[in-house]
Amino acid sequence: MRRVRYESRGGPLFTEEAPLPEPGPGELLVRAEAIGVTLPVVRKVTEAAEPAPLGGEIAGEVTAVGEGVTRYGTGDRVTGLCLGHGYADFALLHEAMASPVPRDASAVDAVALVRSGLVALGALEAARPQPGEAALVTAAASGVGHLAVQLARTRGAGRVVGAVSDPAKADFVRALGADHVITYGDDSWGTPVDYALDAVGGELLAPALAALAPEGRLVAYSSGGGTIQAYDLLLGAKSVIGFQAARIARGKPELYEQWHEELWRLFAAGELRPVVHGEFALEDAAKAHGEIEGRTNLGKVVLIP
Repeated sequence: MRRVRYESRGGPLFTEEAPLPEPGPGELLVRAEAIGVTLPVVRKVTEAAEPAPLGGEIAGEVTAVGEGVTRYGTGDRVTGLCLGHGYADFALLHEAMASPVPRDASAVDAVALVRSGLVALGALEAARPQPGEAALVTAAASGVGHLAVQLARTRGAGRVVGAVSDPAKADFVRALGADHVITYGDDSWGTPVDYALDAVGGELLAPALAALAPEGRLVAYSSGGGTIQAYDLLLGAKSVIGFQAARIARGKPELYEQWHEELWRLFAAGELRPVVHGEFALEDAAKAHGEIEGRTNLGKVVLIP
């Protein structure tokens, strides 16, 4: 089978032949039909000190199962987070990280919706939104952000503001349901909001916090880091909440499953529309990463083996 690998920080990415992996206890062997490209994986290549397997979101058909697997069998269609080599024709997926793909959904739908949607929905839940409140979503055109804009609207947001890196993305974000779109460098981010979902971090934390109304909540779910001054929280009684989807998956599996069901329900009802920016061949993984690095994507970037 083919898989994508790299040997030093920064790449380059290359495709190699590798033996077909065998599922161990609790694992599924999945023939990948679609692979989601995410910013954390891109950063792994550009920033990690040592090369690591390119894992991530996959969707496809189960071709073999390991000892102890009870929920899935060969022929089942699943999606989930692969912690090993995910940029490949076949990948190993732990049963606990897998979820079924409905018959009327494609593998591309699954990788565009599920993992990104779980992060977006979880961050939204962490903000404790109330009907009529105003929401701010940073990286609003990204794989997670474009779903967060739509989910905020389904949860009754009275006003949704999308923040983007480039004004060329504004029309795309408005079409998702945002009332206003601002760019990160704008002098003013407009009327304060009640909560913010921040996927960027770093230098953007300060303006995102400043955009909150008194007693506003900022949910940070970025891998970009950053610091906040305590005085900035005291001034206006604002709060910052950290969110990580993996902690929910490990510690609250029942809630995680509820979120899965809600995402597919909203998808089936036409209330949540995952957008695919582009589909790239496995051999073109470097081009797919370039779309993420250049912040040019509008929606999800997907690899097709």
